[in-house]
Amino acid sequence: MPTIIPIRDLKNTSEISEMAHKQQEPIFITKNGYSDLVVMSAELYERFASINRIDQAIFDAEREVEDGAPTISLEDAKKALDKKK
Repeated sequence: MPTIIPIRDLKNTSEISEMAHKQQEPIFITKNGYSDLVVMSAELYERFASINRIDQAIFDAEREVEDGAPTISLEDAKKALDKKK
C-alpha cells in the first residue's frame, strides 16, 4: 500500500527521510487532496533510473528494427560480447 501524506507534513523531514529509506518505496505528497509530489530515497531513485535506461534502450532497439536496421543472431551477439571481456 503506498504511503500518502499531506504537504503540511513535509516539515518532519527527518521522519520522512527515515520512512523513505526504511520502506524503499515512493512517498506520495498531496496538496489540497491532489497528488503533488513524490519523495524517495536516493538509492530507490537510482534503481528506478537504471530500470528506465534499460527500458529505453530496449524501446530504441525495437524501433530501429521496425525501421529496417539489420539484426544479428543471438550466437553472433554472444560472440561479440565475449570479445569485449
